[in-house]
Amino acid sequence: MKNAILIRGARVHNLKNVTVEIPRNHLVVITGVSGSGKSSLAFDTLYAEGQRRYVESLSAYARQFLERLDKPDVDEIKGISPAIAIEQKNTVRTSRSTVGTATEIQDYLRLLFARVGHTVCPNCHTEVKKYTTEDIFQFLIARHPDAKALLSFPPVIDEHNSWSMVLRNLKQAGFHRGVVNGQIVELEKIDKLDPQNPACSILVDRLRVTPTQRPRWMESLDLTFQFGQGNIIITIIGMAKQRSSINKIDTQASSAATSGDECVVYTFSRQLMCPKCGITFLEPHPRLFSFNNPFGACPRCRGFGDVIEIDLDLVIPDKSKSLRQGAIEPWNTPSNCYYYEWLEEVAATYNMPMDVPFYALSQEHQNLVINGDGSFPGVRGFFEHLEEKIYKVGVRVFLSRFRGYVSCPECHGTRLRPEALYVQVGGLNIGQINRMTVKEAFDFFNNLSITPYEEAVVHQVLTEIRFRLRYLLDVGLGYLTLDRRSATLSGGEAQRINLATALGAKLAGSLYILDEPTVGLHPRDTHRLLHVLQMLRDIGNTVIVVEHDREMIENADYILDLGPAAGVHGGEIVFQGNFQQLLRSCHSITGSYFRGEKEIPIPSQRRKGNGHFLHLRGVREHNLKNINVKIPLGLFCAITGVSGSGKSTLVHDVLYAAIKRKKNQWKRRVGEHDILIGDEYIDDAILVDQSPIGRTPRSNPATYLKAFDGIRKVFAETRVAKIRGYKPGTFSFNVKGGRCEMCEGAGVVQVEMQFLADVALIC
Repeated sequence: MKNAILIRGARVHNLKNVTVEIPRNHLVVITGVSGSGKSSLAFDTLYAEGQRRYVESLSAYARQFLERLDKPDVDEIKGISPAIAIEQKNTVRTSRSTVGTATEIQDYLRLLFARVGHTVCPNCHTEVKKYTTEDIFQFLIARHPDAKALLSFPPVIDEHNSWSMVLRNLKQAGFHRGVVNGQIVELEKIDKLDPQNPACSILVDRLRVTPTQRPRWMESLDLTFQFGQGNIIITIIGMAKQRSSINKIDTQASSAATSGDECVVYTFSRQLMCPKCGITFLEPHPRLFSFNNPFGACPRCRGFGDVIEIDLDLVIPDKSKSLRQGAIEPWNTPSNCYYYEWLEEVAATYNMPMDVPFYALSQEHQNLVINGDGSFPGVRGFFEHLEEKIYKVGVRVFLSRFRGYVSCPECHGTRLRPEALYVQVGGLNIGQINRMTVKEAFDFFNNLSITPYEEAVVHQVLTEIRFRLRYLLDVGLGYLTLDRRSATLSGGEAQRINLATALGAKLAGSLYILDEPTVGLHPRDTHRLLHVLQMLRDIGNTVIVVEHDREMIENADYILDLGPAAGVHGGEIVFQGNFQQLLRSCHSITGSYFRGEKEIPIPSQRRKGNGHFLHLRGVREHNLKNINVKIPLGLFCAITGVSGSGKSTLVHDVLYAAIKRKKNQWKRRVGEHDILIGDEYIDDAILVDQSPIGRTPRSNPATYLKAFDGIRKVFAETRVAKIRGYKPGTFSFNVKGGRCEMCEGAGVVQVEMQFLADVALIC
């Protein structure tokens, strides 16, 4: 086969001297039964060799800082490209990473807001901008052609500069007149007036607003900016009386009478200063919009978006309990139970029932319990009192039971300092855009209207943002918000985000290897993911996918089927070719299922269950809209729906957490809901998710299942072991006295090779 990747004699794990040719620049699917060697071929052979060769092309110094992969056990690999693996797992643990930062959309947003963002005053909602001399002149020509104008600046008077000192300096600089309420007066007369009067300014020039006067205007404006420390006052005299605010260009107009004439006064600034409120704003800069930079991060939460405070969900864990039943958890201790007696007295005053579930209390009564009144401290007052005794260890431990992460009250979860949120693009600040879903953000940027000049400045930035949002939509992640934490994503979602990032890089000539990208994806979205993989192939890449999905296999350019079974009975290529050839293959188990010769039988009779049910009422977590759920017990139940519909939220965040909380086995936050009924029919709840079970290379299936405990006990009971005084720990490779001290129970000795892959020798 021309233009192919040749693998000869692959023996990694259970691969049995596999020799195969894989066509380049094709979409190749590797399928087969679980344990047949698919990942060994794709990741431990192809990716390991492609990555190793690329790393070896770098300098020895650079190689010290990169991941060093072992050379796979293979005779020869030809025609391989630099490899990129996108696995089905989420390795992100930091809470700083979000969907926006992982896809680099956040970086482009920072650049967009820094370059074309419009600062808006939070008080008067007036757009604030800096003005050049040309901006001011063009405004006056458009508004007041051929008018008479007085050009002046406000005097700078503070504790370091008295008016007499400022007056002396102004006279030395050649200024002898001022403007007060539109009237020209001598500076000595201003001394008798109020120099702090905002209507008082120092006259620089008198001139007409005509194009022929432009050079003089430019010179005078520069001089006025210099002495006014970036501020200018222009008085148009001889105008009809008016009072207006020219919001479109962010100037302030006011009227004043002078010698029978009416005047209009404009204030301009080279600084970002609101002409109405006098507030000075920070210059937009990319670091201002970064919550990972101390300059832009919210000072309260330091860019995390959450702070540790008293969590009311931990204080009132079971809202189905009444106050008399002990709904307030911290008051259920002998030392604090007198708060209930206090509450009984307050309840009588406010006619508050003590025997109804807490969630059924009116909002007014709930606020009374939580915030108290003048005589009763409430829950918050109780904890404020405890805070005064935080020097005691017991108090600190007690408080920690009821503290949790809550949204930062200063930035409200945006993670940014307030000044960053004053800047807007398209009428929205960066925090509002980050709260959008990918679909909403895509529509927003497609319909964004900016000036031709701004379009020229940020054309490439907008193009990159739109491309990345489009790729996220194509892989079925349109429901994610840009501020969603990466650590909360499932393995499949994290993989598809990495895939979208790879597409955004537009890398060509590479080898992409993906691990079951359709896992967790609704069939509705599979064709969109397939389209993305085909796009990746069409720009000149080889895409290899380990997959079981029928639609993915049907649309593959080339298929490798490994088998015939798992483990030692697998590791062979039982089929290679296209889908039509797979249907005719008599050796492929996959083909026999596609032909209908084999199938998973659907039971003719269904179980009836045990007659009990779990009831969840008023579930409102994330995107769940106050739903009620009834789940039969004693049955195999499936919860399905399109990606992002709320399945994991319902099962993980609400149902599982609520059951564990009822069993007093859960101290963290439970998803928002009204009540759980029927938990008394359940002994325990066990969550089996995609998280890896092994935390250390010493872990193996026998130790994880606790089977090795029994094995050690059996050996410790033997006659020889008893004679020698051996205990079960003697037969453990994790503790001294039982393990080999040469390798410390690892079974292999690692020899560090610096810029080469470490060598592992059997001990």
